[in-house]
Amino acid sequence: MKRVLFLLMIVLGVGTVMAQPKARRVQQQQQQAEQQKKSTNTTSSAVTKRAQISFPTALEVPEDVVWRRDIYREIDLEDDPNAGLYYPVEPQGRQINLFTYIFKLAQNGYIPIYEYPTDGSDVFEDASRVTMKTILDNYHIYYEEQNGKLKIDNSDIPSSEVRKYYLKESAYYDQANSSFHIKVLALCPVMLREDDFGGEATQYPLFWVKYSDLEPYLNRQTVMTSSLNNAATMSMDDYFTMNKYRGKIYKTTNMLGRTLAQVCEGDTAKLTAEQKRIEGELEAFRKNIFGDPAKRDSLDSIANANPQNLKAAKKAKAKQSRQNSTRRTKVSGVKTKGNSGSASSPANSAARVSVRRERH
Repeated sequence: MKRVLFLLMIVLGVGTVMAQPKARRVQQQQQQAEQQKKSTNTTSSAVTKRAQISFPTALEVPEDVVWRRDIYREIDLEDDPNAGLYYPVEPQGRQINLFTYIFKLAQNGYIPIYEYPTDGSDVFEDASRVTMKTILDNYHIYYEEQNGKLKIDNSDIPSSEVRKYYLKESAYYDQANSSFHIKVLALCPVMLREDDFGGEATQYPLFWVKYSDLEPYLNRQTVMTSSLNNAATMSMDDYFTMNKYRGKIYKTTNMLGRTLAQVCEGDTAKLTAEQKRIEGELEAFRKNIFGDPAKRDSLDSIANANPQNLKAAKKAKAKQSRQNSTRRTKVSGVKTKGNSGSASSPANSAARVSVRRERH
């Protein structure tokens, strides 16, 4: 009986020894899977951090600025300063235009896009976000869906029809560092699609995209800035940061939320005058933000700012004026006396001549 129990214990021990490595292997596999998952998340966050370091984003507009004005512009890509954002219409190697770049970033989920409401406002909240599939369906852009992913050929991207952008910018004075800035806040590609009857093209604003979401990627793409020198290029981010674009103002942020066309009631001349007036106000504020430029660097203006110095300068000027007047009077009197004596005494003149002759 003891022998049987002994053999049974040996069998159980062997089974335990054989089972233990299997359980340990399963446990190790689970631990490795968890570590790999953590490593993947860490690597992903590290890549994101590295991307942020490599392509840093600019600071947002401060909330406590003392002066700010939000401007909406219409950027026409057929204008020469903006043409670099339009060409090439289809990707050529590494060259890609702005809309195709935004389209691909949104398609792959790198940047969020927001709906363009009928009133033309811009709301960058989660409730206003739209999916790329919704945009494709709404504007009849051909695509295929494979394994839950959207597949769109470059020829099906309507980049040739996107010939305008709505751009929102903010002009503000930052009192923290005494500087004036004009910063781009958002972009909205506008598709111009003609109907079957060949009439005037209809404008379709597609979606809003925040510039702060787009900015890190714009550092990787360049834009041509000259038709005469093809080597003159800069990054798309520098292009917008340096305000190289040109566009007409169609709206400013106001309490009534009205566009300039609504304010001017469709009067083209009045609209043009209003646009020029707003541009003039922005330029005047920028130039005169630190005072009159003509006097800003003048030492005389600094001296004249003191009332005592100003009073002394006025006295000195008045004294100098009196002295000059007296001097002119004296000089005039001497000339008059000499001329009158010469005219009234011809005999004296003759006598002087005769004396000179006697001396000779």
